[in-house]
Amino acid sequence: MRRNNKVRNVLSPVLASAVVAAVATAAWSSSAHSQRLGDLLGSAKKVAQAATVTDEQMVTYFSQMSDEMDRQNQIAPAKNPYAVRLAKLTAGLPSYDGLDLDIKAYLVNDINAFAMGDGTVRVYSGLMDKFTDDEVRCVIGHEIGHVKLQHGQKRLRRALQQDAALSVAGTASSGARRFTSSELGGLIQNVLSAQHSQAAETASDDYALTFMTNKGYPQQACPAAMDKLAALGGGGGIGLLKTHPDPAQRAKRMRAKIKS
Repeated sequence: MRRNNKVRNVLSPVLASAVVAAVATAAWSSSAHSQRLGDLLGSAKKVAQAATVTDEQMVTYFSQMSDEMDRQNQIAPAKNPYAVRLAKLTAGLPSYDGLDLDIKAYLVNDINAFAMGDGTVRVYSGLMDKFTDDEVRCVIGHEIGHVKLQHGQKRLRRALQQDAALSVAGTASSGARRFTSSELGGLIQNVLSAQHSQAAETASDDYALTFMTNKGYPQQACPAAMDKLAALGGGGGIGLLKTHPDPAQRAKRMRAKIKS
């Protein structure tokens, strides 16, 4: 109950600000004023609705996004060499840090990987072609870091607040909404395909180093993976380079951290 009161206290200034802004337009005609007031209150309402989405609903939204990604990309069958290799290098990793994991390979020739708030982890075959087992493990740890540090969750909540087409009206009491394929495409673009901030990358890199230590994997695989990304950077079209900062600088920083 304390949590709900806190949410209401935070949101009431948002609604109040919308009303004040509408009143300031009183010089307009009454019809224009009414329309403006409705638009502002509607926007404030969407912010309020997105802010009150529960953790369980967020997981459901991530699951919908994961299903959409799986629909768009071919998952390696269990006996496929990529699936066999990934199963071996992630043996003993059904969960980590309280997150149940569903780790699979995409048969996609891109150097990329991602994780979502429902525990989905997908590693692209193009990345597996270039990286050693331990380097793949570091990438997985890094992507789990984005989930555990709430980076994707914050992006999803922001997308729900900002896009009028993604109204979550009624979900607070009646469960998670089902998004259309086109809406899921927009969410995926905002949550998975956008450039990460330097602060988020640094935090996830640190998380990956801790992940490697906790699982008994060599930390040096992390800067080694960044070195490979830096060397491949001239080719263009690499997923991890589109969404992550300069890998050479990240490798330098991680080596310094490992030595410290």
